[in-house]
Amino acid sequence: MYQRLISWENLLLAYQRAAKGKRGHANVAAFEYRLEDHLWQLQRELEAQTYRPGPYASFYIHEPKRRLISAAPFRDRVVHHALCNLIEPIFERGFIHDSYANRVGKGTHRALNRAQTFARRYRYVLQCDLRQFFPSIDHAILRAILHRKIRDEGVRWLMDRILESGVGVLAEEYRMVWFPGDDLWAVHRARGLPIGNLTSQFWGNVYLNGFDHFVKRQLRCKGYVRYVDDFLLFSDDKAQLWVWKKALESRLAALRLVIHAGAQPRPVTEGFPFLGFVLFPQKRRLKRRKGIYYQRKLRALREAYARGEITFEQLTASVQGWVNHVRYGNTVGLRKAVLGSLRISRREQ
Repeated sequence: MYQRLISWENLLLAYQRAAKGKRGHANVAAFEYRLEDHLWQLQRELEAQTYRPGPYASFYIHEPKRRLISAAPFRDRVVHHALCNLIEPIFERGFIHDSYANRVGKGTHRALNRAQTFARRYRYVLQCDLRQFFPSIDHAILRAILHRKIRDEGVRWLMDRILESGVGVLAEEYRMVWFPGDDLWAVHRARGLPIGNLTSQFWGNVYLNGFDHFVKRQLRCKGYVRYVDDFLLFSDDKAQLWVWKKALESRLAALRLVIHAGAQPRPVTEGFPFLGFVLFPQKRRLKRRKGIYYQRKLRALREAYARGEITFEQLTASVQGWVNHVRYGNTVGLRKAVLGSLRISRREQ
């Protein structure tokens, strides 16, 4: 398996996938300028197992919430794709149908549709999200999960190198949580997956896959949807959801994860937040702060266009992207309110 991973064909495919939509970036262009030399060097390092990941470049984003994004060097992103090309199909076969993040044929809008289908079918919903999900992912637990499926020693070696490269990257984002049986050394456990790595997104699904099966098989919850660390459980019995919540907390503790405080069952007719929208059985509203955020962003883009800092095409692309997203909700009035006041003066043109 490792020989297939480091084959020229797989590394070239990995480069193509890593570079998709980014070929205008300086680091990608520099890699492409001497593509054969860079891929050959990567192949040689991987074959000799002398490959070591480079340092991350970190920055904060503030929407939908404040997160520390850590971007690996481009050559490392090629390696991440080369690894995922081989191991994703192995794990994908074991994922449940209603896990929607970072999977082909899934995505945000299908998750919203599925959740609304359940909202029409059941009376109550338990909406949960995990505290500090990526900073909390425990390396020893994840490594054991990965190694149970992947037996090739070379692939195991590479996964371990990538895991080790993320130690400490999110240390400042993690607030220590103590679990039953912890001793003082628990604070030194290796944890955290850099948000921004392809492997991190995929391994997040791997980490919670056992939890998904617990909900479906042991709790026998038929109405369940998960997108990364946001998940919903539906039932006609409110008391049943309270019982399930306790079971969820116990199961997640084994993964060293905690549900945000305040999660409690509610009637679906009251509406419940999920993936930037508030869902009801028969309608879907954009969260208020999402609309306010885009109004501010649009104002800033308009001013940047007026100063000549961005092109009209870039301004248009932002508007089209936002409209394409919010049209999946009942947002005709919102779109008119936000875009109806948009004016481009002659001076700006």
